[in-house]
Amino acid sequence: MWPRGDSRGESRQAAVIDVGSNSVRLVIYRLDGRAIWTVYNEKALAGLGRDLPTTGRLSPDGVEVALNAIRRFRATLDGWSAEDVTAAATAAVREAADGTAFLKRVREETGLVVRVLSGEEEARYAALGVIAGQPDAGGVVGDLGGSSLELVTLNGAVPAEEGVSLPLGPFALGAPRPLDNDRIRRVIEDWLSPHAKRFAAREFHAVGGAWRNLALFHMELADYPLHVAHQYEMSRADALSVSRLVARQSRASLERMQGLSKKRIETLPYSAVVLEALIERLGFERVIISAFGVREGLLLEAMTPEVRRRDPLIEGCEALAAARGGASELGGALEAWLTPAFERLAPVFGVRDPVLVAAACRLADLGALLHPDHRADLAFEQVLRAPIAGMNHPERAFLASVAFARHTAAATPPEATAVARVIGAERRQRARALGAAVRLGCDLSGRNPRLLEKSSLTLQDERLTLTAADGWEDMLLGEQTTRRAQTLASALKLKLELR
Repeated sequence: MWPRGDSRGESRQAAVIDVGSNSVRLVIYRLDGRAIWTVYNEKALAGLGRDLPTTGRLSPDGVEVALNAIRRFRATLDGWSAEDVTAAATAAVREAADGTAFLKRVREETGLVVRVLSGEEEARYAALGVIAGQPDAGGVVGDLGGSSLELVTLNGAVPAEEGVSLPLGPFALGAPRPLDNDRIRRVIEDWLSPHAKRFAAREFHAVGGAWRNLALFHMELADYPLHVAHQYEMSRADALSVSRLVARQSRASLERMQGLSKKRIETLPYSAVVLEALIERLGFERVIISAFGVREGLLLEAMTPEVRRRDPLIEGCEALAAARGGASELGGALEAWLTPAFERLAPVFGVRDPVLVAAACRLADLGALLHPDHRADLAFEQVLRAPIAGMNHPERAFLASVAFARHTAAATPPEATAVARVIGAERRQRARALGAAVRLGCDLSGRNPRLLEKSSLTLQDERLTLTAADGWEDMLLGEQTTRRAQTLASALKLKLELR
């Protein structure tokens, strides 16, 4: 069975104040073991780094906006313990001649001590943030802020080595002035050339609000059905296409485009040119959007090694179900009960199959407190769009389909067309079977984890066998048990045997 901890016993809140080159932000998180949830998010677009290329100093107007925002954030966090609040500043404050004076004002006016991250630290925390959201991420991480671009290579669950910080943020390149595409491309090329060999990779994990906005715009253009930015993937061709489209539009044209943030119109063309140049120069074949970055990286580093080793998808699913009144031990018991049968099936997600089975079992009680007539639809919707890390979009659609099938024998989920665009027929059929198995286990045991141990589910010789232990034969009595077992056998295209 997949290793786990008691996530609910470790639940706590943590806050991060992020003083960036463009925005100043407060994010309050709930941490359920390895699972990271955003429960409050507030930002002010201060533009601290707007004047840095020309004056070497922070924007005076931006300083006042930032200070007002930080004072409000401090008031919002009244009563919090100091160890639960992290405040960090990045490129603009790090590089500005008056950065130290700004931090002194912050300390005097709010009592907050803001940690200034070096370029290498910023790159490292961005990589840790990507790992927090996708533990098996590989390739290169790029974090684009207002003043800088951080690049770092991933090696398993850690950054491979020190990253680099380059002055390729929109403000450093000239925003908000109109984009001179040819000149900016030459500047970017000059900065990237010395690092091209080191950061060449097939996968690129894009961090930062500007690139998330480009991805959301691409979703609009492609009529993509699942508007979740985290782990949204674009091919090389698609990412180049949307980058070139945005980079070559006038401000008036950009303002008319649906799906683009009006607050980022001045900087988006620059962000698009940087992405285009990275793809072409470093040879990326796939761009993956990460909604996690430096802030989540700071949180991940603060976790104990034991907690960091856990799977965020499994812990996130367990925490989501627990918040809806689910039984804490049921998911693990279901996983142990149905794994012997499902591990004999050909995998549909490769090495990810055991993780998805474990996650699906943790969602078994997600609809426990919902109206029985609507449980299937509501559970499906929650999983399809829940802010749970550790899964890509096909896995998200798969688990949502499992949650639907756990509560109904109906074949068609609420957004069948959307699901069909994200996962193929084989995966949809496996989701129906896994949901039916979870439903059978819940009904067979009356949702009693200990009772599941008195039975077994096996798959052999084109036959699905449900067996009760000696003295527990009465478990198999009843029309509902037989009906649930037959639904599972039909989904697997097997014959059913009850023993």
